[in-house]
Amino acid sequence: MEPFVEHHGRAVALRRDDVDTDQILPAEYCKRVTKSGYEDALFARWRAEDGFVLEQPRHADATVLLAGRDFGIGSSREHAVWALRDWGFRAVVATGFGDIFRRNALNNGLVPVDLPTPVVEELMDLAESAEGLRLTVDLRAGLLRRPGGEHPFTVDARARARLLEGQDVIAETLLRSGEIEAYEAGRPSWLPEIPRGAFDRAEQRLRGEAPLQTEQRLRTDAAGVSR
Repeated sequence: MEPFVEHHGRAVALRRDDVDTDQILPAEYCKRVTKSGYEDALFARWRAEDGFVLEQPRHADATVLLAGRDFGIGSSREHAVWALRDWGFRAVVATGFGDIFRRNALNNGLVPVDLPTPVVEELMDLAESAEGLRLTVDLRAGLLRRPGGEHPFTVDARARARLLEGQDVIAETLLRSGEIEAYEAGRPSWLPEIPRGAFDRAEQRLRGEAPLQTEQRLRTDAAGVSR
């Protein structure tokens, strides 16, 4: 994952409150099994409406989304974050986020900037002006900068550290691989274990690259029982 230290980009205003994940990415697009390529699904229903803000040419290069209150509520689908990321957004500025959406965003390099409503509305006014608005999201300093002002924001400290280093939760875990291996080496041999390659085979089955096995075979695979 690309490190996120400081991002400069044009802002676009989505003047809607209580935007849920089904509005961000309709459920029918969740059938896909990849983690990328969702830009066509972002706000798909709204983009079919005449004049929707993201379809306006002047906002084609926007990378900071300004939204209303309680953005990303509803279901836990991570696809909503993937769609925003694939469209090109690096940050979302709003007053309040759904808890799971916030966590998914931080895990995928999308920074949720939580600011008071009056500040967000002022930013929206500037973004909608003829001159438009360019913002700087400074994650290291915890500041959103605009011409003539700046606004402090906070994110989870551990997630912030990962973003600054360009790490996801898996990469963070692998930093402690030595401790993990030491623990496994001292683990009683009679305890069950997942055989090497089990997860790779499961992913192959999901992608249709290997024949499906029976439910019993899957159970024995996961339990590490001899076949």
